[in-house]
Amino acid sequence: MLNWANQFNICCFLDNNNYSSQWRQYEAVLAVNALQAISLPAGNALQALHDFHQNNNDWLFGHLAYDLKNETASLESRHFDGVGFPDLFFFKPEFVLLLTETGVAIGGVDLSRNNALEIFNACMSAPASDPVISRQPLPAVRHRLSKQEYLDAVAALQHHIQQGDCYEVNFCRENFIPGAVVYPPALFQRLNSYSPAPFAAYYRLNDKYMACSSPERYLQKKGEHVISQPIKGTSRKDPDPVVDQQLQQQLYNDPKERAENVMVVDLVRNDLAHTARQGSVEVSELFGIYGFAHVHHMISTISAKVPANVPFTEIIRTTFPMGSMTGAPKLRVMQLIERYEKTRRGLYSGALGYITPEGDFDFNVVIRSILYNATAQYLSYSTGSAITFYSDPEKEYEECLLKAAALHKVLSAE
Repeated sequence: MLNWANQFNICCFLDNNNYSSQWRQYEAVLAVNALQAISLPAGNALQALHDFHQNNNDWLFGHLAYDLKNETASLESRHFDGVGFPDLFFFKPEFVLLLTETGVAIGGVDLSRNNALEIFNACMSAPASDPVISRQPLPAVRHRLSKQEYLDAVAALQHHIQQGDCYEVNFCRENFIPGAVVYPPALFQRLNSYSPAPFAAYYRLNDKYMACSSPERYLQKKGEHVISQPIKGTSRKDPDPVVDQQLQQQLYNDPKERAENVMVVDLVRNDLAHTARQGSVEVSELFGIYGFAHVHHMISTISAKVPANVPFTEIIRTTFPMGSMTGAPKLRVMQLIERYEKTRRGLYSGALGYITPEGDFDFNVVIRSILYNATAQYLSYSTGSAITFYSDPEKEYEECLLKAAALHKVLSAE
């Protein structure tokens, strides 16, 4: 499916990587070729998305960039953005492929059975993409914040916490490579092989690309049921089953990780309550420990029921951006993020996914991702951590380096 999709200038490939979950719907989803699209800056973008969906009554695929916050919370963004994804982009695809455990459904405008078989056969026979990420050595990685600037910013954020401005801030640092020439499909396939995740994605919007290995769901809507599954809490995995079980138990019992997880759970409960039926918001699972390729994560699930007359865009408006990528309280920490970070996050810590003809949707959280603008030859991958009163600035810096090293390893692999 992915190899076949590479011929299109606009495509969205979502891969579950065989992760089992009661909320899983598809093994993989592919949408290719935009018949119609909207691309808008923050301002009136969500209303335009609602109208676009109403007028088309079809599948839509696309993204919500982090700076859509300027619409949902009346904020602003003035920092540099080297990649340039729009604040909101959705397209009506020519073809949609839905892969399940037992088969694949292929849909499209005026698509016949013969056409569907042709697409299936084309996918099965599509030549493998070039496995080489870059034909030339990549320039050195650069950083928008130096180590000292990062440490000073963390200290300043902790001062805000001491003053009672906030409780926790998700603070991020951009790593970027100017003058990068890479082959994005190979980049995604290397990343997806090294770190398979349930919300992995390859996304192309003309000359802009994303390779994503996200483990986190932002929001899913099925009928009246809505769930959000924020991640807060991480530990390494160990090949020794006994040691690994101990690490999972330590993560489950860690008071700092629990406190951070509860904080974001409370934030999400409050966000969902804006559109939910009264009394329907509940924590379906608290402190769930889940294993991924290289780490264990603490994930909680918050659910709600939404009346049928609530537009799907209103659910997004009252929950975006996701609390796991901001902190609490959300408005104040977003102001502080804008003050102390030096780069617009853009698509990073935004969301990618799809909307069905019925107005249901499923979106990931854009983390563990590499963003690339082929025209500008600008490659970017940001990493962050949760800053609290008890954070050690040096350790937070080391955590950012560790997360960045995993992505850099993908770029530098031969």
